[in-house]
Amino acid sequence: MQILKTENKKTSILPLFAVATLGLHLLTLLILMFHWSILQQLNKQTTLQSLVQLIDGQAITVDPQENIERYPETIRRFVGETMTLMLTWSEKQPPKTVWDITSELVTPEFQPKLQTEITNLSSNNQLENFNRATEQILVIQRISQPTQIAEGKWKVEMLANQLVFNGSDRLGQSKAINKQIFVQATDEEVASLPNAPVPLQLAAYRIGEARLKIYKVCDIQDKSCSEKSP
Repeated sequence: MQILKTENKKTSILPLFAVATLGLHLLTLLILMFHWSILQQLNKQTTLQSLVQLIDGQAITVDPQENIERYPETIRRFVGETMTLMLTWSEKQPPKTVWDITSELVTPEFQPKLQTEITNLSSNNQLENFNRATEQILVIQRISQPTQIAEGKWKVEMLANQLVFNGSDRLGQSKAINKQIFVQATDEEVASLPNAPVPLQLAAYRIGEARLKIYKVCDIQDKSCSEKSP
C-alpha cells in the first residue's frame, strides 16, 4: 500500500510540472513579444524625418539615409566644388598649397596619381615652381547626374575649362578639362580645423562634410576607363 501511495504522488506531480513548464514558456514568449514591440516602436522613431538647421539660418527636414547613401545633388556638388578648389591657383594660393589642403578629399591610394596629373596642369609642370605671375581658374560647364556603379560608389562626367592668365594677359587662354570622376562614400570623419584656419581650409572642411572621396579620374573620351581599371 505504501508503494502504491508513493507512485500515485509521483504521478500527480507530473501534470503539475507540465503545467508549470508550459506557463513558464508562455511567460517567456510574452516577454519576447513585448521586447519585439518596443524595438518596432524604436525603429519607427529612428526612421522619422529629422530637422536640420543650416548655417545660413534655414531649417529643413531630411529623410534618414544609410551611411553609404548620398543624394545625387550632394555627389554633383562635392565633385564640382572639389575640382574647382583643386584646380584654381594664384600667387596667394599656389598649386602645392592647394594640394596640401585639398588632398584629404581624395582616397590615399589615388593621391599620388592625381597629384601627378595636377602637376602636369600647372604652367611650368612643377608645383614647386609655379609662376607667381600666373593665375588659373577652373570654370565648370556641366556635371552629369551620378551613375551608381557599386554600393556607395558613383561616376560623374565633368565638362570644364581651365582659364590661364599670365602677367598682363587678362584675356587668358582656355584649355578643356573634360573628365570622368569616380567617387565613393566614406565613414571617415572630417579632419579637425587648425586654431586659425585660412579660407581654403574652411572650404575644404565644408566640402569634406559630405563624407565622399575621389578615387579615380579619367579623360572623358577614355573608353577603357572603368571602376576596376588602374
